[in-house]
Amino acid sequence: MRASLAAVTALAALLAAAPAAAQSSKVQSGMLVCKVAPSIGFVLGSMREAACEFRDVSVQPYVVKSRYRGTFARFGIDIGVLAADTLAWAVFAPTVNPDPRDIAGTYVGVSVDAAWTIGGGTNVLLGGSDKQIALQTISLEGMIGADIAAGVADLTLTLLPN
Repeated sequence: MRASLAAVTALAALLAAAPAAAQSSKVQSGMLVCKVAPSIGFVLGSMREAACEFRDVSVQPYVVKSRYRGTFARFGIDIGVLAADTLAWAVFAPTVNPDPRDIAGTYVGVSVDAAWTIGGGTNVLLGGSDKQIALQTISLEGMIGADIAAGVADLTLTLLPN
């Protein structure tokens, strides 16, 4: 199990650095923070509902620019049970103030995580309404549960009314 966790963690670190070239013409416009529901992974994937906020880059106090309903799906190996957790991404866009509708849409990328009581993972996603937005994990996410997962991740964000 330790070797598997080490391999997953190393792969996660490499994947977190991957979108740097794709973001060269983009600026960080904020943070996307999602509170994700608990999940039970099946051999070929999982699906989790999320409540997401697009925030400015301030730590505290931050300003919520827009809210979204999210669905996070993973296709690939996903075996285990995870408690509710919070995922956060730096949002890179062509402008500092993207329209909230530009953040909405479907994102696709890679996702890797492992946990035995506690664990970590990362998700790197590209997409949005015009495929101009990049989401990069701020740090390895923390999770509680028993899970091992790797595969293609899909995040769909639906803009909620103010």
